[in-house]
Amino acid sequence: MNVKRHYILLLFIVLAAVCHAQADRQFIREGNKLYRQKQYAQAEICYRKAVASNANNPQAVYNLGCALMMQQKDSAAVVQYEKAAKMETNKMRLSKSYHNIGVICQNHQMYGEAIQAYQQSLRNNPSDNETRYNLALCKKKQKQQDQNKQNNKDKQQEKKQEDKDKQNQQQQKDKEKQQQQSPDQQMSKENAEQLLNAAIQNEKATQQRMKKALQQPKRRTSEKNW
Repeated sequence: MNVKRHYILLLFIVLAAVCHAQADRQFIREGNKLYRQKQYAQAEICYRKAVASNANNPQAVYNLGCALMMQQKDSAAVVQYEKAAKMETNKMRLSKSYHNIGVICQNHQMYGEAIQAYQQSLRNNPSDNETRYNLALCKKKQKQQDQNKQNNKDKQQEKKQEDKDKQNQQQQKDKEKQQQQSPDQQMSKENAEQLLNAAIQNEKATQQRMKKALQQPKRRTSEKNW
């Protein structure tokens, strides 16, 4: 009796697993149908149900990434592609996950990350000419990007040096101007003091002359009778 119960219990477990597997495949089929109709949001819902039913189904995870990517939910799509890549054993499907990661990174001008993804894709599918073309294009774009960054850096350094040179030139001009003005200002001060001293001396001389003139007696001229 215990043996029969064991077999019955085991049979229930197997049937539950089969139903569980059928559920995620059914959700994937429904999602694929919606995806082909370009109803990506509805397809995303179906793929999420498939993942909820079987989180270890790489096809469901990969398709979810595709639905997210078509809705421009790029960050979320990359997460799903990376998950699919970790559990995928088929090299052809594995290469597609890395290829799509490369496409997203390329669209965001993240050429270094795109190059790594495309290289990983080619390791799993060396005959993929589209991936090889994208890889070559990203290498070219990265070189241009690096050159532009270097040019901008050089321009910034040149601008900084020009501003520094202008500042030094202005400081030198101000210094020379100050040096030129100082003797004039000093001479003007000396001239003012000389003029003031001369005026004081003249004033003293005038006062002395007036004092001397006042001290001399006045003589009256006598008139003669003829």
